[in-house]
Amino acid sequence: MRTSDFDFFLPEDLIAQKPLEYRDAARLLFANRSNQVLEHKNFSDIEDLFGENDVLVFNKSRVLPARVLLDAKTEIFLSEPISDNRWKCLIRPGKKFQEGASFSFDDGSTATVVSVEHDGLRVIEFAPKKGTLIEFLERFGQIPLPPYIKRQPNVSDSDRYQTVYAEDSGSVAAPTAGLHFTDEILQKLQKKGVQTEFITLHVGMGTFSPVKTENIEDHYMHSEFYEIDSPVAQRLNTAKKSEKKITAIGSTSLRSLESAADGTGFLSALSGKTDIFLYPPAQFSFVDHFFTNFHLPKSTLLMLLAAFAAPGKTNGRDFVMNAYHEAVTKKYRFFSYGDASLWW
Repeated sequence: MRTSDFDFFLPEDLIAQKPLEYRDAARLLFANRSNQVLEHKNFSDIEDLFGENDVLVFNKSRVLPARVLLDAKTEIFLSEPISDNRWKCLIRPGKKFQEGASFSFDDGSTATVVSVEHDGLRVIEFAPKKGTLIEFLERFGQIPLPPYIKRQPNVSDSDRYQTVYAEDSGSVAAPTAGLHFTDEILQKLQKKGVQTEFITLHVGMGTFSPVKTENIEDHYMHSEFYEIDSPVAQRLNTAKKSEKKITAIGSTSLRSLESAADGTGFLSALSGKTDIFLYPPAQFSFVDHFFTNFHLPKSTLLMLLAAFAAPGKTNGRDFVMNAYHEAVTKKYRFFSYGDASLWW
């Protein structure tokens, strides 16, 4: 298939620039894959859609304050970890930061350019004066908002660009499907007998990388670290054997589960780096339902959704594009702080 097959017109005013006042106030597009019928709901209706035969799988990765301002014109954006204190970073502007360049911070911490990569990224070695790199970032960093949010981060983003269950620090972008969930909604789902499980995939800057090839099979997919604790995997495998329905909350959860699946419908590879790229006519061996936000035109996430809409076939693209056309017509809010969809 071609990248251009996944393009669509999106008015700029539908790109959500800030979160709604309440996390659970978003709209929900319910897409029934069996009959290709679309229903318009509210996210708060989600507790009525699941019961004791359902398992919801969330990504508990926490967003790092990965944007560090050196001065009014210079910033470091941590992109991908190499070791505890060594990261691939984007520096703007980067020309004066060549190999060996070093800079210091008010507390005596330093950062040194170890190398300049072919893609323009810099490998930087951080030397915190005290504590860990994460503690250093908590002092000097900001939450990095996606490039399509055309404003500076504010204090509220530190809370609203994190899920309420975020735990494992390591992402440079939020697993945004989970932003809608509140503690209250999670408790209501659990009281109904819905099984909730938490895994980790650290979202990298590559999640925003455009597909530059017209043939989607030629696209190079970035890799990200994921981990599924053994007790969680055992419970998920037990649920699968009991024919419970597995719902991935977000593309990061889906990609982790499908990466860990052994081909027989159960989980085996519980940690590692995944560069899984799912596009029509991909098959899915573990996930039954998919909850996600609305994605960028021509993005790998939109291709993933098209594959999930009709596993093993190519006509899922048509259903997805029709759904997105209706979402635009109904003025749904798009991307990280936008509305949600549930593919049943």
